[in-house]
Amino acid sequence: MSTLDGFDAVVVGSGPNGLVGAVTMAESGMRVLVLEAAEQWGGGLRTEELTLSGFRHDVCSSVHPLAQASPAFRGLALERDGLRWAHPAVPLAHPLDASPSDAILLRRSVEETAASLGVDGPKWRRWLEPLVARSQPMVDTILDPLHVPAPAAVPALSRFGLLGLRSASSLARSFKGERGRALLAGNSAHSILDLSQPVTGGFGLLLALLAHSHGWPVAVGGSQSIADALVTRLQSLGGSIELAAPVTTIDALTSCPRVLLDLTPRQFLDIAAHRLPSRYERALSNFRYGPGVFKVDWALDGPVPWLDERAGEAGTVHLGGSFAEIEAGERAVQNGRHPDRPFVLYVQASAADPTRAPAGKHTGWAYCHVPNGSTVDMTAAIEAQVERFAPGFRDRILARHTMGPKALEAHNANLVGGDIGGGVADIRQLVARPVLSTKPWRTPLPGVFIGSAATPPGGGVHGMGGWHAAQLALGVS
Repeated sequence: MSTLDGFDAVVVGSGPNGLVGAVTMAESGMRVLVLEAAEQWGGGLRTEELTLSGFRHDVCSSVHPLAQASPAFRGLALERDGLRWAHPAVPLAHPLDASPSDAILLRRSVEETAASLGVDGPKWRRWLEPLVARSQPMVDTILDPLHVPAPAAVPALSRFGLLGLRSASSLARSFKGERGRALLAGNSAHSILDLSQPVTGGFGLLLALLAHSHGWPVAVGGSQSIADALVTRLQSLGGSIELAAPVTTIDALTSCPRVLLDLTPRQFLDIAAHRLPSRYERALSNFRYGPGVFKVDWALDGPVPWLDERAGEAGTVHLGGSFAEIEAGERAVQNGRHPDRPFVLYVQASAADPTRAPAGKHTGWAYCHVPNGSTVDMTAAIEAQVERFAPGFRDRILARHTMGPKALEAHNANLVGGDIGGGVADIRQLVARPVLSTKPWRTPLPGVFIGSAATPPGGGVHGMGGWHAAQLALGVS
């Protein structure tokens, strides 16, 4: 590891939170060093040729509605550093067994989406139209808990709060038909919680709101492009990044006045437990990690043969059929079981961004939830769910690459047991993340801050955990 002499701040970890925190401090005139244990920057923003030459696969995150909406990313305007976004024609498709050639389509337009929902359309409009009308102040408040919303946004925020605190199971009962319930279930399952738990409905509504207001885009060239743009900005401001530089003890960093850790509690304890007050150490030790994921990437010789051809225009396809099936599958995972029919999140990035694959070819990206640390191979179950709504899919496969929880954690130590959300995001850990505090990004160690997905506002590529930590670090004299 390089000497820290001359640096005003050091950041450990180069995921989106770490890099946003580093750039935020560098833009204030500080000289910043980022230390990354891996041989490539990016953390969850990595893109590699996992299958065949010319096929670019996102190793972890792939679709980025929060990056488009995030105050941190908006403020950085990374398009100046080469970042480009590709929006699919349709953000999301959700096929059903009852009407396999008539998938539910979550479009940018609330009206068009409502038309796709039949008898559930009026309810969708009543819920979403007022929220979309105030989408940016709403998203700013959700992602920035210290943000004071404009008075005009308060009614919509109150409405979202009343609905969002409810479980997806409870909200689903408001719909008259299966189509509204299924669409809500797929969006809410991104919470990686049992859908009967509070706030799962809020996850579903937030993702729907983002689809209507900002879209669900992918980064041109792969998610690595987001990290590359952040590093370009950091270096243009005089900052540095050092790869293959693991930090084994906080003691190695204490000569620097500001330390920002893009780490979850487990990694923080690994390097700093001997310096932490016992009460704080116990609180971090009690931090809970959620289910993991099992992920498959495919190189395909053509587009997926969806029974509803319009699903080929969608960037994301939710595969799980009815609300009841998705609910049962997610509950099984919470109870430590592997469902025979898991809920599958399928991304066809090459439908929006043809740079991901050679001409005429496509990439496929999918995962399902599994118990934390699972060693079960879910490839067959995932492919069966795709084949269910796209017969002949397996015939399109040129090559595949799989990553279970252990492989994901080996790739990125923050993905503990394959948990891609930085810890359980139930109502308790949304409030106490990673500890109960009005400023949870501050640690008891002077000048040391934590700004990862394990801090508010939680998982997702939005950079806000690092941004909040950097704001506090900027106040250190």
